[in-house]
Amino acid sequence: MKLKINRRSTVALLLGATLATAGWAQSFPNKPLRIVVPFGPGGVADITARTVAQKMSQTLGQPVVIENKPGAGGVGASDLVAKSAPDGYTLLLMSNASAVTATMFTKLPYDTAKDFAPISTLGFFDIGVVTATESKFRTMGELLAYAKANPGKLNVGSINTGSTQNLAAELFKTNAGVDMQIVPFNGTPAVVNALRGGQIDVAVEILSPIMGQIKGGALRALAVTDDQRSASLPDVPTTKEVGLPNYLASSWNALAVPAGTPKDVVARLHREIVAAVKDPEVSKRLRDMNIEPRTSTPEQTQAFLQKEIKRWGDVIVKANIPRQ
Repeated sequence: MKLKINRRSTVALLLGATLATAGWAQSFPNKPLRIVVPFGPGGVADITARTVAQKMSQTLGQPVVIENKPGAGGVGASDLVAKSAPDGYTLLLMSNASAVTATMFTKLPYDTAKDFAPISTLGFFDIGVVTATESKFRTMGELLAYAKANPGKLNVGSINTGSTQNLAAELFKTNAGVDMQIVPFNGTPAVVNALRGGQIDVAVEILSPIMGQIKGGALRALAVTDDQRSASLPDVPTTKEVGLPNYLASSWNALAVPAGTPKDVVARLHREIVAAVKDPEVSKRLRDMNIEPRTSTPEQTQAFLQKEIKRWGDVIVKANIPRQ
């Protein structure tokens, strides 16, 4: 028996579904939104999310609340968002950790590349190669010359194995082409103490939490690992300028929603995020924390995430860092 298809009815159904979707997108949002942050309150990433969220809530006409869910490399926070309804009301604050865990963990309850729809980056954090002011190394040239002349004797500190800073230190070792000892510590204060106490020669660290000590003269920045100089340290050269053109590393934050979120909703969120980040007061506050405000399209953000997953995955494999 053949079914007769009524073309008029089919067109009407499709049109109705399209109009319903459009109407839903136009009414978005009609309740509070939440941004799940994989870090504890008070840190740079948390303050970034709160600063942007506060501005978004003003223009969206709905509260945008922050839900802190730290621990496990952000896996718990990411899993929560990946399994949330794809309706635009639950967002994830992504970071370098999102890219790192994609390779660092042997098994995740979600697929970083497929289960999220990235919306836009928010800002980038400079990473620097720093030493104590009492150190004999006053320039990156002096540091690299010593490392090449004394294989295995240069001690480079970073925070925990598998962190952005630790992987940036491994990338430093690879790009410099010399034998260095990477020494992990359990936090930035421990790294700074080891630097000032002479237990390590140099450290690779995000500049924001140590900027006060650099400005105060306790630490010396030898180079920044971005492709442009830090606005906060304009006299400090980039790694490209000191002979390491392929050594680029920076920390970043972005916002994403679960995959399958309607494109119109993603587009609305993108407009609001870009407007918030570009707001003069928001931009100033981010720059005051040594964060460079930088947005991107959803397509650019997705491509950037894929690139970061591959890049840090290659570093993990080359450094023989055990997967968890």
